[in-house]
Amino acid sequence: MPKKEIKNDLEEDLKYLLGTLGIEIFYSIERGARNDETIKLFSGIPIVCIKGRIPVLVGLNLIEKKNKEYYLTKKGQRFKNLLEREER
Repeated sequence: MPKKEIKNDLEEDLKYLLGTLGIEIFYSIERGARNDETIKLFSGIPIVCIKGRIPVLVGLNLIEKKNKEYYLTKKGQRFKNLLEREER
């Protein structure tokens, strides 16, 4: 199996690790939510669920926290592109 195919499969598996809530939180950050409160406003997800999923997103290197604000990483951008390709 070529490296690119393996990489895509691993990123594909991230969807299942994150689940619906994790992906919704991820998209909220991508759309500009920078902290727990704005993620809640963008997504409607309770703070307790957000606080449980953020460490997973950080641990998977999809987002990073800078100056108390969340941003997508390069890996997060690739993951976003993968999700968008699947939606088409």
